Amino acid sequence: MFGFAPYGPYWREIRKIATTELLSERRLAMLKNVYISEINLRINELHQLWMDKNSSRKMNEWFGDLAFNVVARMIAGKRYFGKSTNCEEKETRRYREALNDCMHLVGIFVVSDAVPFLGCLDFQGYQKRMKKTAKEIDYFLGKWVDEHRQYLKDKHLSEIDQQDDFINVLLLNLNDQPIYGRDPDTIIKSTCLSLILGGSDTTSVTLTWALSLLLNNRRVLEKAQDELDIHVGRERQVEESDVKNLVYLQAIVKETLRLYPATPLSAPRMAMEDCTVAGFQVTKGTQLMLNLWKLHRDPHFWGPDPLEFRPERFLTANSSTGSGHDTSDIDVKGRHFELLPFGSGRRMCPGVSFALQVLYLTLATLLQGFHLSTPTDSPVDMTENSGLSCPKATPLAVFLTPRLPLSCDVI
Repeated sequence: MFGFAPYGPYWREIRKIATTELLSERRLAMLKNVYISEINLRINELHQLWMDKNSSRKMNEWFGDLAFNVVARMIAGKRYFGKSTNCEEKETRRYREALNDCMHLVGIFVVSDAVPFLGCLDFQGYQKRMKKTAKEIDYFLGKWVDEHRQYLKDKHLSEIDQQDDFINVLLLNLNDQPIYGRDPDTIIKSTCLSLILGGSDTTSVTLTWALSLLLNNRRVLEKAQDELDIHVGRERQVEESDVKNLVYLQAIVKETLRLYPATPLSAPRMAMEDCTVAGFQVTKGTQLMLNLWKLHRDPHFWGPDPLEFRPERFLTANSSTGSGHDTSDIDVKGRHFELLPFGSGRRMCPGVSFALQVLYLTLATLLQGFHLSTPTDSPVDMTENSGLSCPKATPLAVFLTPRLPLSCDVI
């Protein structure tokens, strides 16, 4: 996967293709209808659920299905979850299970990481599971590539839509030629896997934590809905153009990313030469990781209440809390080292703009459209699970009641 490739010509070439052809502002504007239509489809399904007298939904699954559909549609033109899918149910279940296993196994502790000579024993069984999962994912991604290659063979170049999905773009760019010794199929499959894991799982995890925090902090939830009523109203559904006015909702997303970064530890980085960092000697070849979980909860910067969910810290000066720092102008795009949910520098997450657009619009549409509560109004369990990301350990069951008139048109 290009995210773990060493810095060099191969990494630069693949990252350039990914950022230009999928994650650039121009490309996202062209594909904006994909995530907007997906959000609206999923919201309509929640309305139908309520009309069928079943107002309870496991929202962690709902967020996961939505995020995966968005990324899969942009990358491969596939829609796996919901009523209007273009994939078989059996295929959907297998692929979802393989991706979940991948996210879990990549972040799990393996004894051979600490004691390498025990690797051949595999007494934990993780290596066997990893190999099985790798074969499953390779099968599905290979199937995607074969389908798209056949599509391009059947189409004349002039008939290919400029808005075609990312696999078609990659096939046209690579033209079945290897890049720096790597065959095109391997490049396409590994790049797509990077984008799927980075774009779907982290988005759904963040949305799940955001809603969990709001349900445990009803004052913040009500304030966010009041903001939507003021700037959007209840006569129409919130649109992407409204997000710039929803400053409190943006602060909620920032505060969620601070408390629950999708990846608590940054991706490993390697020192390319001997250097000194804050007085510490770092030898060439040393692998380094940032503990984002600790960094985002540092009381020296965030004040005496770093564990408290308080979006207001991003709206007003924080000096009154005792930290002496103004946190009102901090963003999440790598310019402020106190808050790095997407990393920083040339190797930061290339999909930060896309992720924020989906997070803002999904959360805004959900909060505007529904009254939300938990079973018996009990607090949400905030226990975390293990894995590459930081998923919630227990399902997030939520009761939803429409908040907008049923006659309100969905865009």
